[in-house]
Amino acid sequence: MQTSLQGIAKKAEREKRYRFRNLYGMLNEEMLRNCWRDIRKNAAYGVDKVSAQEYGQNLEENIRQLVERLKRKRYRARLVRRHYIPKGGGKLRPLGIPATEDKLLQLAVTRILTAIYEQDFLRCSYGYRPNVGALDAVDKLTIKLQFGRYNYVVESDIKGFFDNIDHEWMIKMLAERIDDRALLWLIKKWLKAGVLDTDGKVLHPVTGTPQGGIVSPILANVYLHYALDLWFEKVVKRRCGGEACLIRYADDYVCAFQCRADAERFYEELGPRLGKFGVELSEEKTQVIPFDRCQPSGGARFEFLGFEFYWGKDRLGKAHLKRRTSRKKLRSSLKRLTEWCKKNRNLKLTILFKRLNIKLRGYYNYYGVYGNFASLKQFFEGAMRILMKWLNRRSQRYSYNWVGFRMLIEHFRIERPRIVGRPRQCRVSSSAEAVLRKRVFLKSPVR
Repeated sequence: MQTSLQGIAKKAEREKRYRFRNLYGMLNEEMLRNCWRDIRKNAAYGVDKVSAQEYGQNLEENIRQLVERLKRKRYRARLVRRHYIPKGGGKLRPLGIPATEDKLLQLAVTRILTAIYEQDFLRCSYGYRPNVGALDAVDKLTIKLQFGRYNYVVESDIKGFFDNIDHEWMIKMLAERIDDRALLWLIKKWLKAGVLDTDGKVLHPVTGTPQGGIVSPILANVYLHYALDLWFEKVVKRRCGGEACLIRYADDYVCAFQCRADAERFYEELGPRLGKFGVELSEEKTQVIPFDRCQPSGGARFEFLGFEFYWGKDRLGKAHLKRRTSRKKLRSSLKRLTEWCKKNRNLKLTILFKRLNIKLRGYYNYYGVYGNFASLKQFFEGAMRILMKWLNRRSQRYSYNWVGFRMLIEHFRIERPRIVGRPRQCRVSSSAEAVLRKRVFLKSPVR
């Protein structure tokens, strides 16, 4: 982190109500040059069709001109190119791809906002933040449910969160910590930027921030920090008769309660609370789930960040929280692998297996948590059946039987399923720590 950003972070930590000024002036050539190092050079280009490699060929002059336009307030955000990716269930997720120059400037603003708001964000927030990720949220929820006294879980989903962020509320929330009209003017430019759809039409959104823009994650975190996190911490928890916790990764979150009355009251108030800020809950995906460890085998289950949580028994017959890959995510992963094998089956085998191993390692790195080996094995066996099917379609001849195929994957050293999780230190209560030491059979990673 630059020295100037370190100073901002320290001041934000010391003075929780301080409103920062003169942030716009930090968008100088030095900062943009530093940000350029972290721009993905192979990322997709925007509407101007200027790639990062082309922009970097005349980097110094491009940055100088950009800073000059910023000083004169002549900067204009370009249209955001829209691209759709499969979401599951036949749905498509819209992504926004800014121009390379806009990406560079957004990254600089993101670093400024991160220096300020990282001091304000609560520990329950894990999405798009430095040094934490989705697996940290999964592990924290695991420890909370295993060692806490939580009997009910409120599972909910926000409809099109990134598309429904209210611009007026967004600026009001940012103004709580930023007293710099020029910087807020710049952020408004990105919020109001037109979107070039795949059919050539230009859309002018009145709400939302393009999912895929560099500045969008920090803006979304700020929005839910004020709309959900602070409300849960300062209002909901104080009224609860028992324990309550919130774990959030971007717009995916789970709330756990000890008392049923607390869970039901939160369920009734959640919709109006988020509705106040212009976002709506999905009724079919929002529910109160009894999640008592004393339930018989096959009791309630819920999903969070690609994992299914449920109660089972450990080797001593005691209640133990288990995790496995969500059935929906497992099917989706195998479907994507099928499409990949179909498309790449005619590559040289050395190249094909090298790329396949990269995909398998990525899958194991995320889903390879303790207790999930059975799901990893199921994915691997399904992947091998798919691979054999499409290798046999490289020509009209039937190339491999199972014996030959097993020899082939042994020769190319296919990545086998494995648990890659590592226990990490986590702040837990002394009683929970004592239980952790005593119950060695608990294999979930501590983060």
